[in-house]
Amino acid sequence: MGMYPTGMATLRKEWFLVLSLATTAAFALRGEVLTSGLSNPYRLGLVFFWLFAVVLGSALAVVRHADHLAEKLGEPFGTLVLTICITSIEVISITAIMLHGANNPTLARDTLFAVTMIVLNGMVGLSLLWGGWRHREQHYNLQGANTYLGVIIPLGVLGLVMPDYTITTSGATLSLAQEIFVALISVGLYAAFLFLQTSRHRAYFMTHDDVCDASDAAVTTTTESPRTSKHVLLLAIYMALIVYLAEKLAPPVDYVVETLGKPAALAGLAMAVLVATPEIIGAVRAAGRNHLQRSMNIFLGSVLSTIGLTIPAILIISELTHHPIVLGLQHTDLLLFLLTLALCMVTFSSGRTNILQGGVHLILFVAYLFLIFQG
Repeated sequence: MGMYPTGMATLRKEWFLVLSLATTAAFALRGEVLTSGLSNPYRLGLVFFWLFAVVLGSALAVVRHADHLAEKLGEPFGTLVLTICITSIEVISITAIMLHGANNPTLARDTLFAVTMIVLNGMVGLSLLWGGWRHREQHYNLQGANTYLGVIIPLGVLGLVMPDYTITTSGATLSLAQEIFVALISVGLYAAFLFLQTSRHRAYFMTHDDVCDASDAAVTTTTESPRTSKHVLLLAIYMALIVYLAEKLAPPVDYVVETLGKPAALAGLAMAVLVATPEIIGAVRAAGRNHLQRSMNIFLGSVLSTIGLTIPAILIISELTHHPIVLGLQHTDLLLFLLTLALCMVTFSSGRTNILQGGVHLILFVAYLFLIFQG
């Protein structure tokens, strides 16, 4: 009898799981009917926003359960769980759309660039602006920020800038040998960073309060293992639903870009919003509670995992499926990317932040949105 109220409470709390399962069943049984007639703008909008909302809600649920695990694991392991989950969703979404319909060789690049702009300008701007407005000046561990940027900058340049300047292949592409080199370097640097973050120099990514929380989390983990198992199970279920529904999101996205002739970058922006929104909420909330270190771990960790893990994964998928991809940023995108990296070096160089820095990052994000249509 004691388990029944608990089960009902879990069901009420996870009401969105019912909606996700119902949507999955609807597209599994009647998918061809639901995705037909996309030439009708009302039908197109309905299908796109329905799927987008359900996938986004499922992603938010993944983040919620990852946050519960984060509280038990403490920093930096908690943020690591979150970033790996989000990166998995990103790879799944890009792959689903990349393999559907006509090949869009710039989709992966546009999504990676959009995630970078959303996180390093939009998310950082909102976090610093909101945190600075509430607490005037906020502090973080400068060694951790330098460590993040010390890996993000070379990986970003190697993956998204170097393809413009190689001469082995034409255009902003890489040869097979160059792709293998970039993939190995990306995975190797990310693995080295994880070793430093989770063992040798954990203190770089923590404040004094985080150290206390981590010791409490160790006790909580041993005393509440059943609850931990529940969060792991629900997280896995939501991730499985996202895998399926992301594939069903591909037809309306492809129709907008290929048939309606809208800017190809919009597909990347849509995927990036899907991926980054849960982390934006977590980072801004953390900054508002004056936990800027956790906020910084989220947004810098997100960009690092996006570049360090997504690029190798997409390169491997491209070779296995024979779908060519273009990685090199060009024109205004290239300048915005380099400007963003330079601004981050200035923003995270003192160990403290204020609202002006947040405002400058938000201006760069607005410039990115403007240049999608007027570039």
